[in-house]
Amino acid sequence: MKRHERLAGLLELVIERESVHVDDLVRELGVSAATVRRDLDELAEQQLITRTRGGATTAPGSSDLPLRYKTTRHPEEKMRIAREAASMVEARQVVGLNGGTTTTEVAREIASRPELRSPAPGDEVVVVTNAVNIANELAVRPHLRVVVTGGVARALSYELTGPLATPILEQVTLDVLFLGVDALDVAHGAAAHHEGEAAVNGAFVARANRVVVVADSAKLGRTAFATICDIEAVDTLVTDTGADRGLVKELRRSGVEVIRV
Repeated sequence: MKRHERLAGLLELVIERESVHVDDLVRELGVSAATVRRDLDELAEQQLITRTRGGATTAPGSSDLPLRYKTTRHPEEKMRIAREAASMVEARQVVGLNGGTTTTEVAREIASRPELRSPAPGDEVVVVTNAVNIANELAVRPHLRVVVTGGVARALSYELTGPLATPILEQVTLDVLFLGVDALDVAHGAAAHHEGEAAVNGAFVARANRVVVVADSAKLGRTAFATICDIEAVDTLVTDTGADRGLVKELRRSGVEVIRV
């Protein structure tokens, strides 16, 4: 296991269990106690966890993983989801992208699609995003126009949040929004761990003619702290083939088109 993957897995275990012990991590990860202690110390230095005698606990506010660690989770599924989502984009469309690992992959797939690379004047795709990492990658693509919302950058997700983000969104209309979420459930809708992200994402939803949730199956049937939108606002879900069949049926009954790739 690569070091970055080990750190991501370790951080995920701490967040899920709230408290862990070195001996348990040694057994589960198959590494030495010295390695576990070094990894815990590094995560603690980043203020992602709190070190305790013999282990670690969650740090205040650590309800979700930083984006740099999320990239190691379900990479193949996210790539398939991204390719399917990007195939929906047509010339002249205005596309919304919030932050997250899956939407970042969608942005890359949109940028690399040959059909969109040499647009006639006025035919270029316009991308509206509140994710500074996505804007950074797409800004150098001459065949795309990139519009960035205002707001305060959040270190965990690279998303711009807060009241400065909404004035721009109130002035645009999106043909399609590719929405990354922390959780999607029929009863509770789409949700995020952070209330600031959820509020801006909800503003994106309100301005979109079509809302496409892009989420791997691990996020389905789960709930998170802050609601983005009700399930009725979601038009399409693009997920992987690991999605629970019963949950897929529930989503389809609620009016959501479900695409599994």
